[in-house]
Amino acid sequence: MTNRQAAIDIVRRLQREGHQALLAGGCVRDMLLGRRPKDYDVATDARPEVVTAIFPRTLEVGAKFGVVIVLDRKTQVEVATFRSETGYGDGRHPDEVTFTTAAADASRRDFTINGMFYDPVAEQVLDYVAGQVDLERRILRTIGDPQERFGEDYLRMLRAVRFATELDFPIEGETFAAIGKNAERITRISGERIAGELETMLTHPNRRAAAGMLFDSGLARAIFPDLPAAQREGAVEVLGRLRKRVDFPLALAAFFTGCDPESVETQCCLLKPSRNQTRHLAFLLTHRRRLLDHEMSLASLKKLLAQPYFWDLYELERASQKAFGEKEALTALARLRRRVHELRGVDVKPKPLLNGHDLIRLGAAPGPQVGQLAEELYIAQLEGDLHTKTQAEQWAQDWLTRHHTAD
Repeated sequence: MTNRQAAIDIVRRLQREGHQALLAGGCVRDMLLGRRPKDYDVATDARPEVVTAIFPRTLEVGAKFGVVIVLDRKTQVEVATFRSETGYGDGRHPDEVTFTTAAADASRRDFTINGMFYDPVAEQVLDYVAGQVDLERRILRTIGDPQERFGEDYLRMLRAVRFATELDFPIEGETFAAIGKNAERITRISGERIAGELETMLTHPNRRAAAGMLFDSGLARAIFPDLPAAQREGAVEVLGRLRKRVDFPLALAAFFTGCDPESVETQCCLLKPSRNQTRHLAFLLTHRRRLLDHEMSLASLKKLLAQPYFWDLYELERASQKAFGEKEALTALARLRRRVHELRGVDVKPKPLLNGHDLIRLGAAPGPQVGQLAEELYIAQLEGDLHTKTQAEQWAQDWLTRHHTAD
């Protein structure tokens, strides 16, 4: 059973029990736009204890807010009791919830296009907030006073940019102005939630527009206070040149194009990135412009190719040069790509022909000398000068002789 079928079955069951029940929020918006909703949520006048009594398998994940998860086979559907909310002491969650009507419930939601209901039994849209009008105009607007809506939940400011990005809608003037007035408060939201919204919008194909809105609204500077004002042009242009599908570290590297890697790492601490994301981002920022050296040694090229983020590095450089590069830089990048293609089928990260124990056996002193010899020996192997263990042993002995003589 699909999430849609399960949600409609829940609506029918609640209506049979004498309750008002409707599909709510984003799924209604997407259906009206002809888009496939990711999830289907249900809103009802049935209180949480009634919902749990009607359906045998439920999870009371937010019962005090009127939210119950109904389980049906492999599907999960959020069922929320119509509610009004008051008091937002933390700028995110209501201090008090009162169960109410569908119309009142619609009025406490974020944006008009997300505030509509749909009755799948009667096949009727219930629109108390003029959401259909804004859908036809293709514009994003808060329900009621934008200052109040954003004051209730600061994350809505980033959600506004995200929805505008995903739907390719402009943000209505007063709504956008209210974001600018409240932008500094966005850091009261947890770093994980901020990162989640940024990841969604900056990895979206319309990420160029997202970056522009982040800068123009003041949200970018609020989240990353050390971001230079002149960064806007570079971030927007490079993000706009990336391929359609990108991951978050690559998008962040493009967003921070030209910035000092250590500064970027410090600024991104707020987002609480994973260890892999931090490593990925650091690689991209540290090795920028290296690929413009199309005459780099074979060993250096192989070492870069052996990294799991090589093609993201190439994509970042390609986008940067497309945005601002000289013709010579693009030519150099094309030459390097041809060298990479010539290495197809070649093991760019072969096992070293000799290990540390082998080198000590040949006379290398334990410690720094073994490390230096191993590194230079491996470079010779990557350059294609050594192919067998016997060749490597002779090369190492010659190296030790030279260094002994030099000492």
